Amino acid sequence: MSKITAAITAVGAYVPDFVLSNQVLETMIDTNDEWITTRTGIKERRILKEKGKGTSFLAIKAAQNLIEKSGINPEDIDLVLLATATPDMPVASTGVYVASQIGAVNAFAYDLQAACSSFLYGMSTAASYIQSGRYKKVLLIGADKMSSIIDYTDRATCIIFGDGAGAVLFEPNEEGMGLQDEYLRSDGIGREYLKIDAGGSILPASAETVQNGQHTVFQDGKTVFKYAVSGMADVSEKIMQRNDLTHNDVNWLLAHQANKRIIDATAERMGLDESKVLINIHRYGNTTSATLPLLMHDFEKQLKKGDNLIFAAFGGGFTWGSIYLKWAYDTK
Repeated sequence: MSKITAAITAVGAYVPDFVLSNQVLETMIDTNDEWITTRTGIKERRILKEKGKGTSFLAIKAAQNLIEKSGINPEDIDLVLLATATPDMPVASTGVYVASQIGAVNAFAYDLQAACSSFLYGMSTAASYIQSGRYKKVLLIGADKMSSIIDYTDRATCIIFGDGAGAVLFEPNEEGMGLQDEYLRSDGIGREYLKIDAGGSILPASAETVQNGQHTVFQDGKTVFKYAVSGMADVSEKIMQRNDLTHNDVNWLLAHQANKRIIDATAERMGLDESKVLINIHRYGNTTSATLPLLMHDFEKQLKKGDNLIFAAFGGGFTWGSIYLKWAYDTK
């Protein structure tokens, strides 16, 4: 009997209609298009503007896009994993609501939170469920409404983040396609460098925390950048070495879209030509849990069966890692 691997067999995505361009940001804060583009590679980002709609709205739309494209019956889905740093509300799992809304009535569901590494960690989790032999269809969604936790007077963060969602379906594979290896890391040293101060169990929400603006993202940009550059490059090089891959063997790098300079540094360490590096940060900014599935969606037609893909991400906490995956299908 062939070994069961966990392969991605379908992708879907959704981004809101409203475009927040660098030119619009110039009217809001002290910045300009050249400054933003040079330092981040971002030209625009999408924002979910409608009141009363949160991360679940984005996730549902991405899942529905996948279901429509693939033709699968949502009742056949065994598990829905929602990777997100911005759940609709505390306590009640957003993933559970999403599963119900898309008709995955036979699935169990839950949220997974590892900041910008959430989707990468979710790939490992989804693959483990498939490889156990117990489950046949695992839907992994990465979705974040980052605009809900951003201070648009803070130019250090508001230029970076956008809203969006992407989804992938994991299924068993006996051809050797799918997830081949993973190298996931974390270090609590990052706790103070990228965070939201209030709203958790240490500092619950109060009139004072709201007045002090403690419910939006704080980032020590220089420190996070330093750790992200070394972290993503290290794990990407490590996973290539562990699997005897040269730069010629790697078809595509799918790196977390946080900063173009970080992506470039990772590709350089791997010895990859820029033609092998998939990039859409200029269109969406950093959508946190959605960056990796949005890459797969946007470049799906370029991915061929048997292609060697290296995924890499870095997030608050700190969390980071790399995954080596063989693409399982040609887009019709």
